[in-house]
Amino acid sequence: MRLHPFPTASGAIAAVFATALVLTGCTADGGPDGGPGGPNSEAAEPTSGTAAVPEGLEDLYAQEPAWQSCEQDAGDFECATVEAPLDYADPEGERIELALVRTGGAEDGAPHLLLNPGGPGASGVDMVVDSLDFVASGAVQDHYAVVGFDPRGVSRSAPVECLSDEEMDAAREEHIDPSTDEGLDEVRDSAREYAQACDENTGEVLGHVDTDSAARDMDLMRAVLGDQQLNYLGFSYGTALGASYAEQFPANVGRMVLDGAMDPSLDEFEVTLGQAEAFEKAITAWAESCLAGPECPLSGTAEDGVQQLRELLAQVEQSPLTSSDGRQVPAATFVAGLITPLYADENWPMLTQAVADAMNGNPDLMLYLADLNAGRDEDGEYGSNINDAFTAINCLDSSAPSDTETLRSQAEQLDEASPTIGRFLAYGGANCAEWPEKPVDEPAPASAPGAAPIVVLGTQGDPATPYEWAPALADQLESGVLVSWNGQGHTAYGRAGECIGTAVDGYLIDGEVPEDGLTCD
Repeated sequence: MRLHPFPTASGAIAAVFATALVLTGCTADGGPDGGPGGPNSEAAEPTSGTAAVPEGLEDLYAQEPAWQSCEQDAGDFECATVEAPLDYADPEGERIELALVRTGGAEDGAPHLLLNPGGPGASGVDMVVDSLDFVASGAVQDHYAVVGFDPRGVSRSAPVECLSDEEMDAAREEHIDPSTDEGLDEVRDSAREYAQACDENTGEVLGHVDTDSAARDMDLMRAVLGDQQLNYLGFSYGTALGASYAEQFPANVGRMVLDGAMDPSLDEFEVTLGQAEAFEKAITAWAESCLAGPECPLSGTAEDGVQQLRELLAQVEQSPLTSSDGRQVPAATFVAGLITPLYADENWPMLTQAVADAMNGNPDLMLYLADLNAGRDEDGEYGSNINDAFTAINCLDSSAPSDTETLRSQAEQLDEASPTIGRFLAYGGANCAEWPEKPVDEPAPASAPGAAPIVVLGTQGDPATPYEWAPALADQLESGVLVSWNGQGHTAYGRAGECIGTAVDGYLIDGEVPEDGLTCD
């Protein structure tokens, strides 16, 4: 499992109500050779030559997409689809279509920059259409034709389909306590029913939406777009896609930036445990900020305030709240709303208001935040399949123990790491135990020998991809370059101010590799 199933990403959820931060000030550690930036400090030039075409994929690599105006009111964008093999082990077999969108206005012959917002399960098409200015500077947009894509299994690209809108609503209103034997049996029964629905409604695609296959799709897109190297900006889980691409196609790596880095060597539980610790720190930071401002519903010290939040959650566990539209808000849905604004400290005032309302018995704002997270609109339609794709991708990417003894032990560790929400992150292994498709991969470090410099960004107060994962990934990659932001929230580029913006834009546009160890305040 990559990220806990409350997935968001910079530009996907946060951009809905985020405002840009303007921060200045940078410090840098010397590079590994003692010079200003180490061996990667010179400008990185694109590699010349023609990238190799994998055997059996010649016709797919030679296809030309038919760009046309997007069906939705997408402004100055063009949309297209490209074909990819369902199974790369059988390139002559069934094929699927992958959805792409690109910006207009770039000069003819401009290189392309692929974007991915994370998830797994978030739509890159939606990211570009809805949040382009948040995730790519004007200078980057002038230099590149920016391309968003929906990875296989996501949204418009052979989507995983499991539950109807009504069934999804019903599932999100359920309250199950897996800490009891009866509750754990109920969790397993629910997971089995859900897996069967996904299998019946999705079909063969369900077994081929793994990250490595999606990364192979990215090389296909690179070739179809006419680029010799892949220029790529990936956020959150998008860094896992980027690392997989670099590992499989190191010679094809162009200018790659991985923001909100994941550590590909971690297993499902290690990821969840790291997130539990990071979210607990973020909750404490929010409580401190809340208590320092006006109209905070908490009182006393930050520790006191966090305890009051825990007491509120315990009340919701015992008696779910009811929203003004009659929907039940159980603890799991409440927690999904609670953590959503933690992805960007610009949104902490909204969390403060949501908690204040909930303390007064009104869960409407918290439910609104949870709906944003789940991709549900005001009409009750789930325009995104992010929850279904999230589960499908994670269950293929790694195995996870599901025996009762291990699950109970993991739950105790998560509760210790995060007394506020750790118990809601537990029992993830049960979700994939009944999955109709077996894992096709296991966690492993990424090294990508021979790749061009890969810039890895980490945020010190990131709750979703803990900062420690960024130096871990940068160390694993032979050409990794670490850039850090001393800030709060998930990811940095687009919200961390001039220092990060200059470092990223300088690399993407001019090939100027940032100093390894650069820290922005």
